[in-house]
Amino acid sequence: MLLIKNGRLVDPKSHFNDVTDILIDNGKIIKIANDIEAPDGAEVIDASRYYVTPGLIDVHVHFRDPGFTYKEDIYTGANAAKKGGFTTVVMMANTNPAIDNLDTLKYVLDKAAETDINVLTCGDITKGLKGKELVDMPSLKEQGAVGFTDDGIPIMDAEILREAMRVAKELNVPLSFHEEDLKYNDNNGINKGRASTHFNIGGADRMAEISMIKRDIKMALEEGAICDFQHISAKESVNLIYEAKKKLLSEKGIDIPDYNFTDDINISDIKGITTEDALGITIHAEATPNHFTLTEDDVIKHGTLAKINPPIREEADRMAIIRGLKANAIDLIVTDHAPHSAEEKDRPITEAPSGIIGLETSLALAFTELVKTGYLTLEEVIAKMTINPAKMYNIDAGYVSEGANADLTIFSEDEWVPKEYASKSSNTPFTGRILSGKVKYTICGGKVVYEG
Repeated sequence: MLLIKNGRLVDPKSHFNDVTDILIDNGKIIKIANDIEAPDGAEVIDASRYYVTPGLIDVHVHFRDPGFTYKEDIYTGANAAKKGGFTTVVMMANTNPAIDNLDTLKYVLDKAAETDINVLTCGDITKGLKGKELVDMPSLKEQGAVGFTDDGIPIMDAEILREAMRVAKELNVPLSFHEEDLKYNDNNGINKGRASTHFNIGGADRMAEISMIKRDIKMALEEGAICDFQHISAKESVNLIYEAKKKLLSEKGIDIPDYNFTDDINISDIKGITTEDALGITIHAEATPNHFTLTEDDVIKHGTLAKINPPIREEADRMAIIRGLKANAIDLIVTDHAPHSAEEKDRPITEAPSGIIGLETSLALAFTELVKTGYLTLEEVIAKMTINPAKMYNIDAGYVSEGANADLTIFSEDEWVPKEYASKSSNTPFTGRILSGKVKYTICGGKVVYEG
């Protein structure tokens, strides 16, 4: 048995936010109440001064396994996840071989089952990530794939994507889209603007993302599939996502205010989509801490360590993303954890791969940049890292109640500085940055799997 004493439980599903005790046995929460007496032999965690939340969920990670395990593997990825407070992660499928067949899916899931957190995976949408032919989505779902994505590569064939939406709707699984039309990009990973000028390269234009989101939102509204628009980077994209959600809610008789997220709106005045209403519609969108924390000035400072797809853009884009998070236009916070070796990131800016690791700093960046600034409440942030992704992926997780699985994250407001990582890789511009929000315990299935 495990007893958590005197922690402030923040549960976005029930909106509970108060100090309480939590008693756990056989992997389940069996009692939530004040002043629970510790049963004989129970392990006791004194969570005074700490927050207790549902175990964090990240539905966008790259564990590079199979094919690129010098960067990361499923075991080290899981270690990074639990150090960051995550009890459930969903892997992307751009591996080598790709997760477009049952053998590779079985390899991944068998290895995932050996970790002490919940490691799930998507399958690819198209065979070999080539955008030409759909995978056998029903068979992959039956054998354990929880969703489908060609993340890292945009699907340019609209009819292939439409067919994928139709199959996904029948299967009731989400599709996740990397939205970049490469014809607009001279060089990936660096914003076309001040950053590209600094590096004297062409850069990645915002129209690459905007044009794809326009196309695919129209299809998503027509087909009714569960669709996740990944790692939003541009202010115009926030408006497109919000308008689509507004249309879906209007059809359900729910009216929400009009906003232009490129305007200088006082964030505390935004009254957008409630968590409950966001859970009830089929269009979702992600933001990474990279995109709501950094601007292209940080890319100029950190070079390849801040090179990602889609790129980090301007201050107006960063603030539009934060406003979108406040309004639930963007209802998911993900890491897009993307490990690369030091040798790869040491290459010239046009040759180094795009990507930043993020599992070990995500909660702290969200707490520092969104909660401590007063932009979002802690409950709003935790919803985007627990119940919202769980609902989109049909996972029974992301909430705290009696009888539920005992997946919990316990953290403090303490300051700390990222220096060493459980990940195999260390490609991040956040090393050495003072952050608030330190994971103290990660509990998965009632067991303490990480203690800080």
